[in-house]
Amino acid sequence: MAALLALAGGVLAIAWSAIFVRWAKMPGISSAFYRTALASVVLWPLVLLLRRGRGGLTRRTFWVAGLGGVFFAGDVGLWNIAVLHTSAGNATFLSNCAPVFVGLFTWALTKRLPSQRFWMALAVALAGTGLIVLADLRHALTRSGADALAVVAAICFAAFLVITGLLRDRCDTAVLVALSTTASAVTLLVAAKSAHFSLAVPDAQSWWALVGLGLVCQVGGYFGLTYALGHLPTTVTSILFLTVAPLTAVFAWLIFGERMGPLEIAGGLMLLLAAWIVGRREKTKMRPETEVAAIPPVAQI
Repeated sequence: MAALLALAGGVLAIAWSAIFVRWAKMPGISSAFYRTALASVVLWPLVLLLRRGRGGLTRRTFWVAGLGGVFFAGDVGLWNIAVLHTSAGNATFLSNCAPVFVGLFTWALTKRLPSQRFWMALAVALAGTGLIVLADLRHALTRSGADALAVVAAICFAAFLVITGLLRDRCDTAVLVALSTTASAVTLLVAAKSAHFSLAVPDAQSWWALVGLGLVCQVGGYFGLTYALGHLPTTVTSILFLTVAPLTAVFAWLIFGERMGPLEIAGGLMLLLAAWIVGRREKTKMRPETEVAAIPPVAQI
């Protein structure tokens, strides 16, 4: 139950990401850098304050956690760009095809397919996403590039989830989040400088939005997600994480007036149904041994 509550809190926090990105009024890569950089500034003192040991933090684990951070940088950077060029809800819905890639990555690592329940939930989720995209066909040409970025972000996020899920049984949550977040900040800084994106913060409102991204979405959201990955299978977590999309769409409707049509509402309800299908039996069966035990001892996402 603690893992499900942590994941629920993480989902609620991360659902604010698109809202804060819009309020930041900055290039997507730049706001993504500040998100991870501010989070790193908070996380490392927290790690030291809690006196977390180096148990399980081998050189290999260190570099694999860094690799997970690079993938997360790709996810948040590309997704931030997509949010600024398509609707907040649409970008979030499209980025939620990550479970497809989580299932494929898990199969590639373990040589075992995820459960039938996972694929059933995934089919429902993809059908719901399809309805949402279908409802937005009138913008298909103008938003196709941004929507494609959201899908690539989903691939990066899937890789991040798989790596984190593999490392969680041998690395403390706070240490793992701090390592991957710092690696993300460095990657995004290099990307922003290489692409000549401005890192100047426009005004006080932008600073508050960046603080929200760093503390609420990154520290709070991904601390909850990483904790859950230590107690729930990665495939299950990825499906339950789909509830971020309907929450984001509701927030965008309330704040930005991005109204949802009947197809989009139906699609959102199907995503919630997918989360219910995969989570229904996991309340009494939350340990991921059957999934993780089959994965070789490599650095985890």
